[in-house]
This record gives sequence, structure tokens and C-alpha cells, in this order.
Amino acid sequence: MTDDVLTRIAAALERMAPAPAAAPDWHAASAYVWHADPDRLAPVDRVNRVDLSLLHGVDRSRDTLLANTAQFARGLPANNALLWGARGMGKSSLVKAVHAVCLTDAPDLKLVEVQREDLGSIARLLTLLRAAPVRVILFCDDLSFSHDDQHYKSLKAVLDGGVEGRPDNVVFYATSNRRHLMPRDMIENERSSAINPSEAVEEKVSLSDRFGLWLGFHPCSQDEYLTMIRGYCAAHGVQVEDSQLVAEAIEWQATRGSRSGRVAWQFFSDLAGRQGVAL
Repeated sequence: MTDDVLTRIAAALERMAPAPAAAPDWHAASAYVWHADPDRLAPVDRVNRVDLSLLHGVDRSRDTLLANTAQFARGLPANNALLWGARGMGKSSLVKAVHAVCLTDAPDLKLVEVQREDLGSIARLLTLLRAAPVRVILFCDDLSFSHDDQHYKSLKAVLDGGVEGRPDNVVFYATSNRRHLMPRDMIENERSSAINPSEAVEEKVSLSDRFGLWLGFHPCSQDEYLTMIRGYCAAHGVQVEDSQLVAEAIEWQATRGSRSGRVAWQFFSDLAGRQGVAL
């Protein structure tokens, strides 16, 4: 057998069973992104986040998540959290903002983002994090599953931990537009087509029950929408007559057909750009 053939066989075997990921330099950054194939944790030089004080209309969720994260940062028991609800209402922004606040008293608290598509490799990630000398918020944004998606089974290792148990230095936060992480029509289809409907549905929706905290996000009122924009203007030094701001902001939301924190930021970005203010 030639050396070239042996090399190709070795490469194929390595792709089937990749070598364990090397631990990153935990002092390099406060946040990391997990990449699979090959496994690695890439440091994030600048986290895309807003200040916690600029998130309006989510007071209860903000206070609950902040308290839970502060407990975890101090080495105390804390729950996994599912932030679910309306689009654009600051679910992922809240996770990143709370992490930034807790960094003040807990500089070794790290945020590690994992993409939904990489959940199949999460057992390997947990092995790496279990040995880490830091505490980690494992974060998955926009988490949801289709009827033939088996990634939810991999996620149970994070939430329940299997035989080993979830690492004491890891807590899992996820955001989703769906409370049960899957479309309602899929749940109804399971009920109508399964031999044992209750068991089929239970298998699918039980994943969300494994989150100790359910934090709901709902569409904002017009007053909250305008308060968000005024907050952005004050934070970035954008000066505009309030009557003009209100008229333009309401027209903007009407053209979008929706009102949310994301729409408020998009309007503010347009306003700042028209006034020549860099963000």
C-alpha cells in the first residue's frame, strides 16, 4: 500500500473521529463562537450588543435573567433559560447585555455561542467546557426544530447532562420565537398521526420543559416603541424635535407593518444616518 493511500485513509479516519478541540486562551476574550468540523472555539474581539439600560418593555425578563446570571457567576445554583416570544423584542440582545453587566463583578464569566446547526457536536463542546477554569453561558440564538430534526436529542445533554450531569460551570440560554421550539402545526400533526399521540407530542415538547426559566417577550406598545427610540437618541447624542421624532417613527412602523425593538433600532439608524451621526 503506497504512502499516498495511507495518507488518504488516515485523513478519512480523522474526519470521522476528529481530534479533541484544544482549549482556547480563556484570557483572549469575554466571548467565543463554537465551530464544528474542525472543532474550535474562536474568540470574539468585539461583541455586538447594546447597553442593558436601552432595553425597554422587558423589565420582568431583564430582572429575572440578570438575577439568575449573577447567581451563576458567583458559583451558586442557576437555571437554564429559554427566552421566547415576539420577533425583534430584544431576546438575544438581553442575553448579551446581561453578560456584559455581570462581567464587572465576574471577569471570568464567558459567553460561548453555538449555532443550531452545530448542536450535533455539543457533547464534544461540553467535554471541553467541563475542564475550563471559567464559568460559561452557553448561548444558542433562534433555536427551533423541524419535524425530522434530531438535534433536539443532542440538546438534552446540555439540559439534563445524561449520566455525567451538566457541568457545574455551564448554564444554557436559548432564544426562540416558539415556546415549545417547534411550529404549532407540527405538534398538531403529531397528535393526529401518531399511534400514541400523547407520547409522540411529549417527546417533542418535553425539551422546552427542561428549561428552568421561561421568559416571555411580547409585542411592545407604541409608547414603549417611542421610549426605545428616545433612549437611543439620548445615548448617541442625536438631537431632534420630539414632535418630528414621533411623526417619523410612527410612519416608519406603519411602512414596516410591525412595531418592535428591532424596528425601533432600524428607524433610529436611519435617523442617525440622515443627521450624520456615526454609531
